[in-house]
Amino acid sequence: MSKLQRILIVEPYYGGSHKQFIETLLPLSVNYDDFKLYDMKAKKWHWRARTSALYMSQVVDREDTKFDILFASSVLNLSEFLSLRPDLAKIPIKIIYFHENQLVYPIQAQKERDFQYGYNQFLSCLVADQVVFNSNYNRDSFLLAIKPFLKMMPDYRPPNLDDLIRSIKEKSRVLYFPIKFCHVPLMHTQTREKTVLHIIWPHRWEHDKNPESLFRILYTLKEHNIRFKVSVLGESFSQVPAIFDEAKKKLADEIINWGFCTSKDDYYQILSTANVALSTAIHEFFGVSMLEAAYCGCYPLLPARLVYPELFPAHYLYETEEACVDRLKQFADCPERIPMPLDIAFSRIDWTYIREDYMRLLSAKPLQSSTVNNHSSSNHTNYLTVPEDN
Repeated sequence: MSKLQRILIVEPYYGGSHKQFIETLLPLSVNYDDFKLYDMKAKKWHWRARTSALYMSQVVDREDTKFDILFASSVLNLSEFLSLRPDLAKIPIKIIYFHENQLVYPIQAQKERDFQYGYNQFLSCLVADQVVFNSNYNRDSFLLAIKPFLKMMPDYRPPNLDDLIRSIKEKSRVLYFPIKFCHVPLMHTQTREKTVLHIIWPHRWEHDKNPESLFRILYTLKEHNIRFKVSVLGESFSQVPAIFDEAKKKLADEIINWGFCTSKDDYYQILSTANVALSTAIHEFFGVSMLEAAYCGCYPLLPARLVYPELFPAHYLYETEEACVDRLKQFADCPERIPMPLDIAFSRIDWTYIREDYMRLLSAKPLQSSTVNNHSSSNHTNYLTVPEDN
């Protein structure tokens, strides 16, 4: 086992999957003091991206700078942070971890893309020693988007842009987001719905998860007199798309769970009763909620785009809303006959299997090339199948 270095973690958005990620990493250390975490609450993401570097530069202890590794998520403008704290710029290895990238984030209708978010991430990559993405899709979409993104600049674009992109590519690697499946209880063999199709949508209530598509699909099912139940879960924030209020009224007879589950146990219990987990996302770089739902035995239906083709076999993907409706109609005929067990390679993202890769990352050791490129090494491709319902 590699020995961990002393690590400074800076997380400006400490909530949701960002918090889950860090809480997974912290137990790597026998001595908790090997890690020092500075964080900010997961609120107002846009302001965290704009201003967290200044705040963090003030609160990180100036007397405690003997770190070997600086580890930050891409919400932090690393270049700005290090310019404000040149003492921390001397840390030997600076790692930026991308849960998402702003270069391909879908903008809402009638809004212009805010150039600054993506530009901050580009600068962070230039000053980082290692750039880590949570999926191949995240990495590839970021690298391919840099050049067209910077064409938004009216003039004085960097003359050596190809060299800059190449330098980022050379220090980039992929480490899948680690999920502790051992903490996910498998209760579904006793509680799965067997008569009326139960659909679950486990996503944030924001435009990038495309709730309009979800409700079009459900409205179509209802218009065709297809019997179903639905649980619309996920966290909501201060600005909730108006479609949710409309849908709550139109689907009042079908809704059995509505809103965020504060209890993880309650959340898993709902997953254990559902037949299908549905995604309609137009923005997804990993998809923890869909993977957890699938592990709990929900048949995943996902759009054939974004990260999903990387993590799920083709028969779980749909090309159009019409195709998705057709699949749901078939499942509604007899929920008990939905194909089980699921053939998804959960082990590629299971903490038990990829823990050593993170140990190597945080021990300043090189990762094996197969892990960096595509997670194709044999110990990452074993299937962890979900038990078939009885």
